[in-house]
Amino acid sequence: MTASTGPFHQVLLLLANALIPVAILTFATGFFPYKPFLPGLAQYGETGGYGEVPAPPFDKVVFMVVDALRSDFVYGPASAFSFTQSLITEGAALPFTAHATSPTITMPRVKAITTGSIPSFLDVILNFAESDTTSNLAHQDTWLAQMKAKGTGKLVMYGDDTWLKLFPETFARADGTSSFFVSDFTEVDNNVTRHIPRELENDDWNTMIMHYLGLDHIGHKTGPKSPHMIPKQREMDDMVQTIYAALGAQAHLHSTLLVLCGDHGMNDAGNHGGSAPGETSPALVFISPKLKTITKGKPCPAPEEPDYRYYDFVEQSDVAPTLAGLLGFPVPLNNLGVFIPSLLRFWEGRDRLQLLVRNAVQILEIVRATFPHADFGGPPRLSDCSTASSDVDELACMWQQASRARQEVKEGNYESTLEASRSFTTFSKRAQEVMSSTASNYNVPRLHWGIGIASVSAAVALVLSVSTIRGSIMTWLVLTAICLSYGGMMFASSYVEEEQHYWYWVASGWLAYISLKESRFRAAALGVTSVGILLGLRVTRRWNQTGQKFAGEPDIAKAFLPAHNYIMWTAVVAAYLDILQRLTRRGFPRAPPQVAIVISVTLCLAAFSFKAAFTRADAPELLRDLPQLLRDGLPSPPLIVQARTVFLGLATALGYAVFSHLWPTAAKGEEGKGIEGGLGWLLHDLLSLLLLTQTRVTNIPLFLLFEVQLNFLTSLDLSATDISITSLVFQYLSFFALGGSNAISSVDLSNAYNGVGGYDVVAVGVLTFVGNWAGPIWWTSAATLLLLRRAKREPAVWGRHLALQTLFTTSSLVSVMAACAALRSHLFIWTVFSPKYLFSMAWCLAQHLGVNVVGGSILFWAGRA
Repeated sequence: MTASTGPFHQVLLLLANALIPVAILTFATGFFPYKPFLPGLAQYGETGGYGEVPAPPFDKVVFMVVDALRSDFVYGPASAFSFTQSLITEGAALPFTAHATSPTITMPRVKAITTGSIPSFLDVILNFAESDTTSNLAHQDTWLAQMKAKGTGKLVMYGDDTWLKLFPETFARADGTSSFFVSDFTEVDNNVTRHIPRELENDDWNTMIMHYLGLDHIGHKTGPKSPHMIPKQREMDDMVQTIYAALGAQAHLHSTLLVLCGDHGMNDAGNHGGSAPGETSPALVFISPKLKTITKGKPCPAPEEPDYRYYDFVEQSDVAPTLAGLLGFPVPLNNLGVFIPSLLRFWEGRDRLQLLVRNAVQILEIVRATFPHADFGGPPRLSDCSTASSDVDELACMWQQASRARQEVKEGNYESTLEASRSFTTFSKRAQEVMSSTASNYNVPRLHWGIGIASVSAAVALVLSVSTIRGSIMTWLVLTAICLSYGGMMFASSYVEEEQHYWYWVASGWLAYISLKESRFRAAALGVTSVGILLGLRVTRRWNQTGQKFAGEPDIAKAFLPAHNYIMWTAVVAAYLDILQRLTRRGFPRAPPQVAIVISVTLCLAAFSFKAAFTRADAPELLRDLPQLLRDGLPSPPLIVQARTVFLGLATALGYAVFSHLWPTAAKGEEGKGIEGGLGWLLHDLLSLLLLTQTRVTNIPLFLLFEVQLNFLTSLDLSATDISITSLVFQYLSFFALGGSNAISSVDLSNAYNGVGGYDVVAVGVLTFVGNWAGPIWWTSAATLLLLRRAKREPAVWGRHLALQTLFTTSSLVSVMAACAALRSHLFIWTVFSPKYLFSMAWCLAQHLGVNVVGGSILFWAGRA
């Protein structure tokens, strides 16, 4: 064992990697703290002696959430919500576009709708932990808690079980469904609808929650232009018509308000989680025959709006105080929403003012709790509040002016009622803006500790890397340039959003560099091969348009291949045949060639059959141009059985291969086959088959390009440092080429349930990671194979490789942490930098520690065995 990989080197390497999760956890607990909230339930208090609380026009509410109901799905000219549009036209429905702040995923959006507050970004993580109950709203004031406290009826819920986790022991009757089983478009909604006719006849409830998931699942699977989208919209519109008919037919529903809304929207790729206009613009419609008394209707469908802002634009948190007035309960304590002005027409003069005052007083309590030293009493100190020196002083000025106008009304000057109403509305809206943009209660010492621990890890990795220098100084200058430029890029929001371009440029430059370096010693034919590889890289760049600016734009995967089914399926078949020929050529140890061929054909055929059947069920438009027999397919078992068969077959083949290679009697006879016939290459082929199973069918041809690039790299005499840099570059390149980005909306759940019958946090989590990081996992395996070839001449190559991988991982982690800490008051902290930190956690913990360190070490050890 060389000095560079002696016991001391191994201890330092272990220390550097052990500090990574410690640093991440420490920083995360300071960056994503739970926001404090005021406990208890709000009570009606004194608001100026206006008498009784204004009588509410409604006593029941049916709250119908259609997951990912983007505004144009209801209001646009291509919408299938024809009945809902007719209600808007005749005045029985009031339409809005409700702004959903990032993160645009279900749990934080439901929190915003029910509490009126701004949820913590930590809910992004808790949203994916279906078993989590630590973020529930059992002890917070919500409009559901207020409706339950009224004692006028029970609460019932059907649909997304997020509501059951957020509101435990709240619903008298409920039937929840998992929001992550995205392959289901139909049953997940039928499970909601089947309860509704019976509940509409019951008169023992005052609140009914319905949360439909099918439309969101269609978006995730095939995008907003899917052929499934219009039928699903029509189905949801039929449900609106059923409920509206019952409001007039059933006596106990005459004073019932129907609210139709989306928790978030979706982008042009059908995903959500980020801050694109389509993701932050869900529809919000208040529906009741009583609305005809306050509105004459609005033209619908409306002209297409590129930014999805149809009709009046309100905040999603405005739902809470608006329902408080419409249903007759106090505004929830932690609310930052403002009563929607259009619905104030149910009341006149002083009653309308009283509702606005109660809303403003409640928001004032939150402002005072946040800024305890601010003085909101006394007469106005400024005639123009916009000249105030700070946001807090401006709010104090606005409150003082509103209080003065209210006092004039109390003294009998009723002409000031309109001015007072405007003043309180202005204060509430400005307070909403200020409190929504106020920096979170960061634990700054923990941020610094996290950065410090990560810096120590990076310093240890740097010492290890310097001590293992092999190769030219130029190669090390390239690695240094990558680390420094990437770190600096993390401080610019635009570069974070469009990170894919950085890796495309780096990959092009790196391939050109190693090609030129080799061409000095090799034949001119190498130059031709290099040009071909660079052209292939260009195709890779155009495969999936990702990032923020160009997501959803035409590309190979979403535009060309769906329009040219034959080309796509030819490439897909070629990818499976390539794996098949490699498996049959290398064979299985201790198995006759004929048996090895049967095993290989069975595995590949089962994997391809599952992918074809999955596509037939999931995206039939990708089979449109194929012959009828291929489109319909032969009778086959359910998808879950097929997926489990593939996984079981791969596991069996893996177990047999490892056992046969490592069993003493099998050691003989393998030496003559060479390193490319050893266990490492066989495991790589089996892994490739698994990754194709977890990849969208339109992305499978990319793995053919990866294989071509690997063959090119295999032909070069790369140093260990060259291989390490190549592995790093192609891991990130392939992540973005397969459609990944630094936006939560790019997380692909389409293969998260392969072989899974229900929600299992571990199984779904692993399958989700493998599906989204299939490219990086493949290149980790490929780089390990290249290092196995190099290990013949350099036995210590693996330790040096891990040191270099750890150096980039830790240096990039330090940069991301520093950017998040330094820019924590930045406008894009929650829409750009926080998601980037979450992705950095995945890269460091899952990809680096789980795949590069643990998985790569196992593969390297198996290949050497």
